[in-house]
Amino acid sequence: MLTITRKATAIAVFIFALSLAPAAFSQGPAEFSLRAIDNEAVTAQSLRGEVAVLAFGASWLPLSRNQMESVKKLADQYAGRGVAVYWVSVDSDNSKSKNFVSDDQLRELARKYKVTILRDPDGALSRKLGVDQVPAVVILDKQGNVAASIGGMDPNANLTTQLSARLDKIL
Repeated sequence: MLTITRKATAIAVFIFALSLAPAAFSQGPAEFSLRAIDNEAVTAQSLRGEVAVLAFGASWLPLSRNQMESVKKLADQYAGRGVAVYWVSVDSDNSKSKNFVSDDQLRELARKYKVTILRDPDGALSRKLGVDQVPAVVILDKQGNVAASIGGMDPNANLTTQLSARLDKIL
């Protein structure tokens, strides 16, 4: 009769879990193509060599407005230092959707907050990067690997300070 200790069982379960999800531990560079509101494409390849800050949000969410202000401050702070900063809208681009936001509406937000806006209307990239709530921020290193991630947003936290600390470690 075989006797298995709790420790051995825990180790076996851990090893089994690792075998089921190796991608979670070695995801590698993110590959994507997002459309800017001026219809230009921003791809993972075009960002190689730069650190990319992707701040995911929804235009209707008040915390996303705060996030846009932080994104602008961050873009100004890291201008000319090899950091590309984007606010990524997860709003729908389908006019029949209840979460629809037009490019014109996003252009108005871009003007108001002075941010560069990309669209991820089906949420493919945000899901791929593990974003499960907005607002959220993902930082990609110069090779396109996820270097840092902040999910959700504390309305009392200074997002610019949080992101600056992470960016300084990556640069």
